[in-house]
Amino acid sequence: MTEQAKVPAIRFAGFTDPWEQRKLGELALTYSGGTPSAGNSAYYGGEIPFIRSAEIDCDSTELSLTVAGLNNSSAKLVDKGMVLYAMYGATSGEVAISKIKGAINQAILAMDASDMAANRFIAYWLRRQKKSITETFLQGGQGNLSGAIIKELGIPQPSLDEQRQIGSFFSNLDDLITLHQRKYDKLVIFKKSMLEKMFPKDGESVPEIRFAGFTDPWEQRKFGDCFEFLKSNTLSRAGLNGENGTARNVHYGDILIKFGDCLDGERSDLPFITDDTVLPKFAGSILREGDVIFADTAEDEAAGKCVELRKLPKEPTISGLHTIPARPRFFFGTGYLGHYLNSDAYHRQLLPLMQGIKVISVSKAALQDTQVRFPGLSEQAAIGAALSEIDNLITLHQRKLELLQDIKKSLLDKMFV
Repeated sequence: MTEQAKVPAIRFAGFTDPWEQRKLGELALTYSGGTPSAGNSAYYGGEIPFIRSAEIDCDSTELSLTVAGLNNSSAKLVDKGMVLYAMYGATSGEVAISKIKGAINQAILAMDASDMAANRFIAYWLRRQKKSITETFLQGGQGNLSGAIIKELGIPQPSLDEQRQIGSFFSNLDDLITLHQRKYDKLVIFKKSMLEKMFPKDGESVPEIRFAGFTDPWEQRKFGDCFEFLKSNTLSRAGLNGENGTARNVHYGDILIKFGDCLDGERSDLPFITDDTVLPKFAGSILREGDVIFADTAEDEAAGKCVELRKLPKEPTISGLHTIPARPRFFFGTGYLGHYLNSDAYHRQLLPLMQGIKVISVSKAALQDTQVRFPGLSEQAAIGAALSEIDNLITLHQRKLELLQDIKKSLLDKMFV
């Protein structure tokens, strides 16, 4: 007998019947695969894609099997459109609809309800239940799941027609999310290409791409001739808060992770400094628009990432832990420094100057002797404006992507029981 379950918060029009509780193993054919002997070269390099747990949502695979490899192992074939569920290690609980026909290994549970709508419904339900499943069956989120566990899961199930509606809706939403992800990825790649072409390469006096009307060679000066260093504090996150204070703070972790090339401090929710006695000690180093701040420490070659200050909040702002603030000795075009100092054209000068193994750092002394290249002020402003416009488009698609992902998460909770 089946057990009736409550209905979801949101339903498509015309559906009123309660959902039934069924075991997942009763609804779909389920099986796992295996791995041919890694030492037998005759089993690999064939035409059968070999799907491993990290590749369940991919349209290609790193490895492929021969017919002999398939026949002489417990690897099993899956068809396009089947549900693939990752059971081992870091990917435990991930689920996808197979995009290719191929063979699976033992870390994947394949499921097929013999109907694409039902398969999609199962996949989206499992996606929604990932946290619950891993927290229930994996101690501390570590370890492996098993096919026996997954097949015993109780899944609330509506009619096949309602499953089709739900599956089609979320499939279309996923397509929209993928579209914005691709636009975002293309813009990121486009910006990287522009950064390589809009600044001179080593040994060149002008860049590969220039705006019409600009023909003069670029200047080159030492960093120390272009900037003076300001003081920074050593406050950890514990000394900051998001509510109130007499001064704001720029933390190196935000430069590395949160901020882009240029910082609009009016919109970036810079944290407050909790201790009001800190500000007077930095009276000569209160930040201004046009200043730049380097993160002097990171776990990788991101050390030296920089941000140019565009706008600042009404409260005085000072530079924080593991930062190197610097003020231009003469005027630069808005946005130029933020993009240039983060470009490979400049940043690769820092790579041989970085020190450390587990933590990589860049010093003021290292920055002091690097070379800064720049054109005339009008060309600087044109470069800054163009790259900032690309940044705005990247941010727009990133926000749309995040919004769609939030909408999907909310609807998964409301359209499933």
